Amino acid sequence: MSESHAVGLKVGQVLRERRTITDADVAAFAELSGDHGRHHLPDQGRVMAHGLLTASLATKIGGRLDFIARRMAWEFLRPVWSGDTITAEVTVRALSEVRAGTGLELDIEISNQDGEPVLRGESTGIIRH
Repeated sequence: MSESHAVGLKVGQVLRERRTITDADVAAFAELSGDHGRHHLPDQGRVMAHGLLTASLATKIGGRLDFIARRMAWEFLRPVWSGDTITAEVTVRALSEVRAGTGLELDIEISNQDGEPVLRGESTGIIRH
């Protein structure tokens, strides 16, 4: 199997996405998820983002690829607050041909505007033919 696949991805390739988290993002996610924990209420003028809201930045990259996740694992390292700008870096760890398409293994790191990792994770899944 070659290192380059029909989906145009290569092992070691890094895909990035950036977003500034707003109070409105946190409020909308709380409504959608039903998670209204008090730690997601304003504290000293800012709001703590939900961990899965933070993780969703990596899923935006997956959406661009038409990636269907089979497994995701997250390690939440530090809080993300409204006003923080976070950057997801998704690295292609492995590619393989599978019956339904191209199998992917991805490493994920999301960092804040100070370059501090706030989340690490990994995901496996496929891009169907």
